[in-house]
Amino acid sequence: MPFTEVADRVWVRRVPSYDVNLVAVGGERGLVVVDTLATAAEARASIAAIGDLGAGRVVAVVNTHDHFDHVLGNATFKERYDDPPVHATEEAAARTDPAAPPADHTFSSAAVIDLGDRQVELVHPGRGHTAGDLVVRVPDADVLLAGDLVEESAPPSLGADSWPLDWPQTLDLVLGLTTPSTVVVPGHGGIVDRRFVEDQCDDLRAVAETIRELATRGVPEADALAAAEWPFPVEALHHAIGRGYAHLPPQVRRRLPLA
Repeated sequence: MPFTEVADRVWVRRVPSYDVNLVAVGGERGLVVVDTLATAAEARASIAAIGDLGAGRVVAVVNTHDHFDHVLGNATFKERYDDPPVHATEEAAARTDPAAPPADHTFSSAAVIDLGDRQVELVHPGRGHTAGDLVVRVPDADVLLAGDLVEESAPPSLGADSWPLDWPQTLDLVLGLTTPSTVVVPGHGGIVDRRFVEDQCDDLRAVAETIRELATRGVPEADALAAAEWPFPVEALHHAIGRGYAHLPPQVRRRLPLA
């Protein structure tokens, strides 16, 4: 799979395995690679494709979060490019499989990678897909790399470590980093625009509001899926219900019937 240049010196390689995106951002000092895929073999194939770009060496790696399909190529990139720094949020680094290896340059809210003629901004906008998500902003190219806070090829992944009640507010902050013409690269799937992110944010807000409304009415967690209309298929929501109920304020949880 070759890279596609989606903006000035921003290349995306969409990999069939998990339909995940690896992104390379170029500057005069070299390349920043965002997410390193699920296996060493996939990472090596991407390294070969990076060589075909002729845009320089990888000088830094970024992990948008700690899930295996975004980090397990870290070691391969570090071996090939003489141990470049790996950046992630503190939370993501702490939760990353030690075999990856985890990020060695961490931050809590924001950081910048200086490529000389351009700045690559890393922002932790809040909890959503995980507790440690970050987005990558390339201001001069008007590009935002959203990680799995945004997905195009499937519903947002509301997994066992997600934060469904927080996710809409997190995406509100992400939208504040965009313009009407921003190119948004999701963690999985094709390139999208700001309107797509707005629509996905609205759907996630509906999930959060529905969970709160059901719990306030005293609907047991076990009955919640069948008790409402949802914007996503029910098979995508099993973890979301449990996680949402667990994160409700104590005064709401006290009103729920005992299991």
